[in-house]
Amino acid sequence: MRNIKIVIQYNGQNYCGWQKQPDSLGIQGTVEKSIYEITKEEVKIVGSGRTDAGVHALGQVANFKLDAMIPIDKIPNALNAKLPKDISIIDCTEVKDEFHSRYSAKRKRYRYLINNSPYRNPIYKDISYHVKYELDFEKMCKEAKHLIGEHDFKSFMSSGSSVTDTFREIYDIDLEKQEGMIILEVEGNGFLYNMVRIIVGTLVDIGRGRIQESLKKIIDSKERSMCGHTAPAHGLFLKKVDY
Repeated sequence: MRNIKIVIQYNGQNYCGWQKQPDSLGIQGTVEKSIYEITKEEVKIVGSGRTDAGVHALGQVANFKLDAMIPIDKIPNALNAKLPKDISIIDCTEVKDEFHSRYSAKRKRYRYLINNSPYRNPIYKDISYHVKYELDFEKMCKEAKHLIGEHDFKSFMSSGSSVTDTFREIYDIDLEKQEGMIILEVEGNGFLYNMVRIIVGTLVDIGRGRIQESLKKIIDSKERSMCGHTAPAHGLFLKKVDY
């Protein structure tokens, strides 16, 4: 059997998330169905991570085992012909048998869009978080730098997670402002449940002046209550996964 690696882009608005659900529409199940339609093989695709309902992807990575000898360069167009318009396969390669899209991943990069203007933007309303209040952008940038490095990020994990090791390393975090749109990108070796969305919500609350404590103090506290709100899912993108 061949081990096939694909890179997927999707708008997550109409889906329950990555993971296949028995009574809901997920990205995983939708892609598996399209693979079956072109190969008549029932495969299970493994994603680099389980994005939540409403979260988007610019570079989700998945792999699956396949018997069919369809040429590798024909797979993206064949799958895209079967997939809905809000999902697209943008790359496909054959990889070594031991490659695993989740366990082989070395780092991930996420993007989050904040529409920081007085009025909602109908073009970006489904892919950005509208914050109509004025934000102290410089303060947000300054505080964000405290996140870089290896820390115990327990403060930035939603309750209900079964994860016990809450140490993660953030390699880079960058905030850029373009015509009222704040673009946040963060890269690390892994992320806790809702970690990126809690980082965004906390930075927004710092920018609004609702949180006075520094991010360093919040990290050290290891208390979720010290952080800000969880930013909504629809502003979040999985940008890329490195191996």
